Amino acid sequence: MVVYGLQAGPEQIIPRSADLGKTGARLLVNALLLCYNGPALALSLLSGEEATKAEIISVGTELLLGQLVDTNAAYLASELPALGIDCYFISQVGDNLNRLTDTLRRAWTRSDLVLVTGGLGPTEDDLTREAIAALLGEEMRIIPELKQELRARFALLRRELSANNLKQATLIPSAQALPNPIGTAPGWWVEGGKSANQQISKSQISKSPIENRKSAIIVAMPGVPSEMRRMWREEVVPRLLARLGSHQVIVSRTLKVLGLPEAQAGEKVRPLMASPDPTVGIYAKADGIHFRLTSKAASAAEARARIAGLEAMFRERLGTYLYGTDEDTPASVIGEQLRRAGKTVATLEAGTGGYLAGLLAEAPGSSDFYRGGLVAGSPEPLAAWGVAVDALATPGLISPAGAVALARAARQQLRADVGLGIVGVPGPEPSGGIAPGTVHVALDDGLSARTGSLLYRTAPVETKRLGSLLALNLLRLYLWTLDKLSLT
Repeated sequence: MVVYGLQAGPEQIIPRSADLGKTGARLLVNALLLCYNGPALALSLLSGEEATKAEIISVGTELLLGQLVDTNAAYLASELPALGIDCYFISQVGDNLNRLTDTLRRAWTRSDLVLVTGGLGPTEDDLTREAIAALLGEEMRIIPELKQELRARFALLRRELSANNLKQATLIPSAQALPNPIGTAPGWWVEGGKSANQQISKSQISKSPIENRKSAIIVAMPGVPSEMRRMWREEVVPRLLARLGSHQVIVSRTLKVLGLPEAQAGEKVRPLMASPDPTVGIYAKADGIHFRLTSKAASAAEARARIAGLEAMFRERLGTYLYGTDEDTPASVIGEQLRRAGKTVATLEAGTGGYLAGLLAEAPGSSDFYRGGLVAGSPEPLAAWGVAVDALATPGLISPAGAVALARAARQQLRADVGLGIVGVPGPEPSGGIAPGTVHVALDDGLSARTGSLLYRTAPVETKRLGSLLALNLLRLYLWTLDKLSLT
């Protein structure tokens, strides 16, 4: 559960992380929907009671060329509602000083908070600092302390500090540096900027939805997603919480679903989606469908109580499709199930390149329950691993029977209690007459076998992901059944 305390004190809790989950295009669509339809929570960076209006600007020509998907904007847009901040605009702009400065100037006239990602690197086309300086009419200067920190960082990396890198040690008078211990580019927290207000005419400000505002806050963060998220979580959110004047808290809880597409998941809980408090958002993520329940109250306990009531109704409607909450992943949930059951699992994959093994290995404490995985790039190694390839001549390797054979071999070869097998044709071309997007999975425990199949033509990496989630869900439901039987 994520709690954003809007009053300094014991209720103030900073979240450890947020899912990112995730496909980029779907993430961005959900973020845009959230910006325009999200809950309007009346908090303000101003002295009055107006809602804080935020704007996100993503910088980089590679975004405009379609070479990168803007997952940074999606992440930030999904974070803002839990702070009670409304996102009204998301912009992308290339590495051009004039256009970037104009975009910032437009944001300055209409938003309280401007979040900028990208353009903080050392090269000539990294121009975010220069654009902010031009907007405010201030001069960038090298700060000795930042220069020393940068030099130490480069020494640790055994790299030479070049003249170009020195602009990463600059500030303007209105900016404070935001530490970036996992990268070389500090962020900027910018407020004040009297020069910018002088450059913007009164007629422009009068058209803004914000009346009598003193100044916008501009936060510039790196474009590298891991660096941006860490900076947002550890540096930006605490500063924003200190500025928000409400004496309330906002609590969010995420419910995670596996085994249902987004439309069907939404249909199951459709009567609950219009709840005014807690509000509900639905998102398609890399690890399933997420429902985010958010409540604003005078205390965290009150907000949690409201969420608990709605969550109980979600659980009743979703049943076993609901696999976890908040920071849970399919693999982490399965890991806990395996520990409780005192069982281990092993995998054998043909056609998915170890994707399933990677998901299980990344779970916390996976060495407790994951015996390991075998990955075949072609059918040849399978016989050596105990797969009766000749017996599969009629159904073929890419079949439910083939998946069962792999699951059995994984269990036997790696001496696990349960084996998972997965065979598929990720694509993009057919294989042996089998359509791309075909995946078969199986579970074998020595007594019986379970299977599942998928045919969904998409990008090869997506086929591998979806097939691996299908296998994990098969294992999750098997372990859930064992747990229920042990209680009877």
